[in-house]
Amino acid sequence: MSQRKVLKNKLSAALRRRLSRFADSTRHRLAHIDALPLMTLLGLLSGLLAAAVIVLFRLAIDLPSESFFSGKQFEDLPASARFALPLIGAVIIGLFLEALTPSHRQLSVAHVLSRLHHFQGRMPGANIIVQFIGGCLAQITGQSLGREGPAVHLGAGMASQLGQFLKLPNNSLRILVGCGVASAIAASFDTPIAGVIFAMEVVLMEYTISGFIPVILASVAGAAISKAIFAQTLSFAGLEGQLVSLWELPYIALGGIAIALAAGLFIKLQLATLQMKSLPIVLKTSAAGLVTGVLAIFWPQIMGNGYDTILSSANGELGLQLLIALVFAKTIASAVSAGAGISGGVIGPVMVIGACLGAVLGQLGANYSPIGSTSTELYVLMGATAMMAAVLNAPLAALLAVLELSQSPDIIFPAMLMIVVACLATRQWFCHDGIFLAQLRCQGLAIETSPSQQVLSRAGVRSVMSGRCQSCSTKIDVEQARRLLKPKPSWLVLESKRPLVMKAADLSRYLEEAEEELTEIDLLAIPGSRLQACHIDQRSNLFEAKTSMIEGDAEALIVTKQSRWQTVTIGVITQEDINNFYG
Repeated sequence: MSQRKVLKNKLSAALRRRLSRFADSTRHRLAHIDALPLMTLLGLLSGLLAAAVIVLFRLAIDLPSESFFSGKQFEDLPASARFALPLIGAVIIGLFLEALTPSHRQLSVAHVLSRLHHFQGRMPGANIIVQFIGGCLAQITGQSLGREGPAVHLGAGMASQLGQFLKLPNNSLRILVGCGVASAIAASFDTPIAGVIFAMEVVLMEYTISGFIPVILASVAGAAISKAIFAQTLSFAGLEGQLVSLWELPYIALGGIAIALAAGLFIKLQLATLQMKSLPIVLKTSAAGLVTGVLAIFWPQIMGNGYDTILSSANGELGLQLLIALVFAKTIASAVSAGAGISGGVIGPVMVIGACLGAVLGQLGANYSPIGSTSTELYVLMGATAMMAAVLNAPLAALLAVLELSQSPDIIFPAMLMIVVACLATRQWFCHDGIFLAQLRCQGLAIETSPSQQVLSRAGVRSVMSGRCQSCSTKIDVEQARRLLKPKPSWLVLESKRPLVMKAADLSRYLEEAEEELTEIDLLAIPGSRLQACHIDQRSNLFEAKTSMIEGDAEALIVTKQSRWQTVTIGVITQEDINNFYG
């Protein structure tokens, strides 16, 4: 081997060591709750990655749709095509899903919540691919579902993949998932504020500064990329409904009750379909496609997202009877399709249902109100907002989403009243705290969060562990003991059948007080306390550490990391360390 090649290999090895140390140091900083600058940079990267995937997703839907339908809307298709298209699409989607394992069929927002709270945000890459393909098929074939659910899954999944590739600690991975969600919503609908609030309110289920800043930047990145690529975005601008009189407030509250009834019906129907677990997936999706196809013959407005229906209802282009029919037809088609497992979102459909029901309220108020005319546009916007809030149990995200889309601040005051009534009535009468949590509970994957869990999940085990530890066997000689104590460790990790840790001070004291010359030291026999321990990976957060202690009946945890050839001990955590962090 030449001297130049030897030098090149040495430089390469030195560079790898430096990069490895830098990566390890970065992960250590990210384990702390105050690693905001680093987390913000990662939030930007995940936002850019999520937005890029959403752009591909939108193009994969728009380009084939424009090619097949020559720019026509679903409403312009003949009745035979409106019947056949969703049915054939649902059969194809069912066959596609049937070929997969049950775990790979877990899609959309509920899957994101499940992986975030049960698997610390570790989302499998295979499900992301399934979601991309299934979501495109659902949108192209006119299923009565939106693209929001797939967008949230894709954004969260890509951010999670980035975090897993970089081997980030789990407390950081959770925030990255929120960043991906915010960016995906911003890139899909040009609603960056709603993207942030949805990520915090629905997905992360908490508001913290350490989470807000990265999520906001990710949302900005998503909106910027969307504006750069797509000239046209979804907008309800121009709908400027205003409250005519304060005497409308009781009627608005009554409208909130009507919205709650529609929301409860939607949730109940979707859960009833979801509970048909014994039926083959292809049979369920085919039945859902048949339902959508039959209803689309008479009411083609139920196909696809249906956002044009919101504008039509606000502009007074739809009669009262048609609006009432669309409320029931869209509720049935969307709830059954989502419950059957077709890849699509429910946010768009529930906004359409709420808008149509709001238009009904607006027209009835205009015709029969004793106080004079009412603004149909206002009731359409309020209905869409309140329905989204009641079904998702996300009042603030719903309010800000419609506010951004309509750019009409006049809806805030009356919409808040309708939202409060709709959300309270839905929770009290139907005992549901949001469609996504209800789906998980129906699948046996209920999420239970507590203040302590949220606090402990924000920090990694490396942020509180004692890195001053030495591993050794249970029997050592005096020379070995002195070598172990030379770096002044706090803990000794004993290699025994059941992992144990003991304070290094106990060994030091024993050596000082020994009255006779020692040959062999039995660390299990000398005076001192030994704590039962179990192992935990360095990427775990403190909530996982607490859970591991309970499940392993342990008093301490040995923190390890996986090197290229072996597992290395890097620290020790005790119950007292966790209590001190939380306290």
